[in-house]
Formats: sequence, structure tokens, C-alpha cells
Amino acid sequence: MTREEALAMVTDRIPNRNLVSHCVATEVIMDALARHFELSDEDIERWALTGLLHDLDYAETGEDFDRHGIVTVDELGDSIDEEMAHAILAHADKAPRESLMDKALYAADPTTGFIVAAALVRPEKDLDGVKLKSLKKRWKEKAFARGASREQMGACEELGLERDEFLTISLEAMQARRTDLGL
Repeated sequence: MTREEALAMVTDRIPNRNLVSHCVATEVIMDALARHFELSDEDIERWALTGLLHDLDYAETGEDFDRHGIVTVDELGDSIDEEMAHAILAHADKAPRESLMDKALYAADPTTGFIVAAALVRPEKDLDGVKLKSLKKRWKEKAFARGASREQMGACEELGLERDEFLTISLEAMQARRTDLGL
């Protein structure tokens, strides 16, 4: 499956523009993490596609979280490989986090919302001025980006990354692709 095909599926299946942007942001972080771990070009592409497709079923399963991830994997079938399918299931707690990809997607998923929230509270409402320092300060504020689980983002330690390094990789990746994210 090409990125263009995956993006077309996401935009066709997900009517909420913010959720589409979340999927693209997750793709961007997964790409950056794969590059950080110096994976092959093929693996970088697979990681990015997994990030892009991970919430494909959300419009259908948002009210029925027990099916989230499962519907995506079933619908994608043979168009994704077993590791990609497992990561999609693991991000929704439908499979154990075993591979590096599983762990990366699990941590990256809420991080997009956390970083976007940090951008939206700025007067300019963009990613340009967001700094690691402000993310660290906001991390401590339980009411800030309440839906972005600190515990889930903190699972970056399962990747061997300290929180600051993980947030820096994620923020810089999103800033580099801010046009694609509309921020």
C-alpha cells in the first residue's frame, strides 16, 4: 500500500478533519522514530504507514472502543503485514506491546494531541514557537490536554528513550511537517 492510497483511505473514512490531522501527525512521529532507530527505508515507510492508518476505524468504533483497532486490521487485511497489524491492535490495548513498532505507536498516539494542544494555547496557534521547555511545564498540569495520557506517552521509556528525548523527536518531526498538519 502506498502512502497516497493510505491517506485516501483515511480521508474517505474519517470525516473529522482534526482526526485526519491526528493520523498524519502520528505518521510523522512514527517516521521520525524509525529514522531515530536507524531502520531501513522499507521499515521507515512501514512505521509511517502504521501511524497513518492506526485510527482508520475511529469514526465507526469511537463509541464502541472494544472494536477499535480490530475493525481496522480486519478491513486492511493483506494490505498490511503482520507487524503493522499487531502494532495497530497493541495501540488500542488489543494485543501486548512486544515489538519496537508496537511500543512506538502506543507512545506516539497521545503525543500528537499533547503537542497540538501546546500549539493551540499559543497566541499564534502554530507549532513554530512550541519548545521542549513548555511541553515539560505542561506535562505537570493534569488539566492540560487531559485526553493525552501522560502514562501512555511515558511508555516511550519502553523504547529506551527518556521523555525529553522522545518529546524532542516528536516535536521536531511535527514542526518539520507543520504545513501537512495545518499548524
